[in-house]
Amino acid sequence: MKPAPTDLTNLTRSQLTEFCQGLGLPPSRAPQVFRWVHRPGTRDFSGMSAMKRAFRELLAKHAVIGRLEPAKVERSRDGTVKFAFRLDDGAWVESVLIPAEGRHTLCVSSQAGCAMGCRFCLTAGMGFQRNLTPSEIVNQIITAQEYMIRTGIVRPTTRQLIDNLVFMGMGEPLANYDNLIASLRILMDGHGHGFTERRVTVSTCGLVPKIKDLGRDVRVNLAVSLHAVDDATRNRLMPVNRTCGVDELLRACREHPLSKRQVIFFEYLLIKGLNDSESDARKLADKLQGIPCRVNLLQYNESDSLPYRSSSESCIAAFKGILGAAGIRVLVRNSRGADIAAACGQLAAPGRRRETAETRPLPRPPRGHTLQPSGPAW
Repeated sequence: MKPAPTDLTNLTRSQLTEFCQGLGLPPSRAPQVFRWVHRPGTRDFSGMSAMKRAFRELLAKHAVIGRLEPAKVERSRDGTVKFAFRLDDGAWVESVLIPAEGRHTLCVSSQAGCAMGCRFCLTAGMGFQRNLTPSEIVNQIITAQEYMIRTGIVRPTTRQLIDNLVFMGMGEPLANYDNLIASLRILMDGHGHGFTERRVTVSTCGLVPKIKDLGRDVRVNLAVSLHAVDDATRNRLMPVNRTCGVDELLRACREHPLSKRQVIFFEYLLIKGLNDSESDARKLADKLQGIPCRVNLLQYNESDSLPYRSSSESCIAAFKGILGAAGIRVLVRNSRGADIAAACGQLAAPGRRRETAETRPLPRPPRGHTLQPSGPAW
């Protein structure tokens, strides 16, 4: 039986070099192929005119350039754009493009569904379906770049279209560790997407052993979904805490290697009557002393299917004031895209939450067509 062609979007540059050598291609061609594979608009090898026709035909015989095509694209009143992808096996995954003051952040998913079971999160209601491959992770970025080019967003290079990547979408990134690391190596490769460590943030709900692995294997920003600092409350909200409690999690954060001026981001979702009291704020400030950090306070996005309610504006202001007075850097993060179910904790497969009338398909470019941003692509 003929083996399936290799999806080159799954491969790091070193892996692609080995693949090219296995086909008898000169190793010096690998960076060129790698750049082409990760260029927005690329679907095959036919337009790779800088490479000999025989080489292109050899690649086409043994390899493909995998791409994700959005089944749905939704645009919020605030400009946030959500992409919903139906994967080959029928699983659904979503990512979110967030514009702000001339910058764009892409919220990336790492799994279809999630096994962590956080009580306040709609994604948890999907259950866990499967891990995403490196190709499926990386292609969320390429899809967003293609969308931006199509809608007339102009930047000097493709790299500058998306300013920041945050792995805060569907799934627990550190539970898909090997594929996460492979995708980060691709995205941070200067011959590929060229994202620097300060522009990439990986979030976790608290998989302590993998936090240690992440600090060893790659340098990116770390965000921790904390949401409570006493074990009883956090156990209730986040089952992962029963394996590694708050003190163990914060110990791992203290030991996490940081570059100069780098901090750990603690995400804290304020839920009325559960974790938003002045006592909770003082406990949080005390627990975080000595950790270079910033706390991002988030207002809870309510759902009819969940029992929790958001804290009042006055409660949030008081909570922020207590943290600030204790010397903790703190920011109240504005919720974006709630009207299209794209805000924090709202990502879920279609049918799990309300659809909107603004849903529309994103057209696929013709075969062999390459999208061209203003200026050089690389």
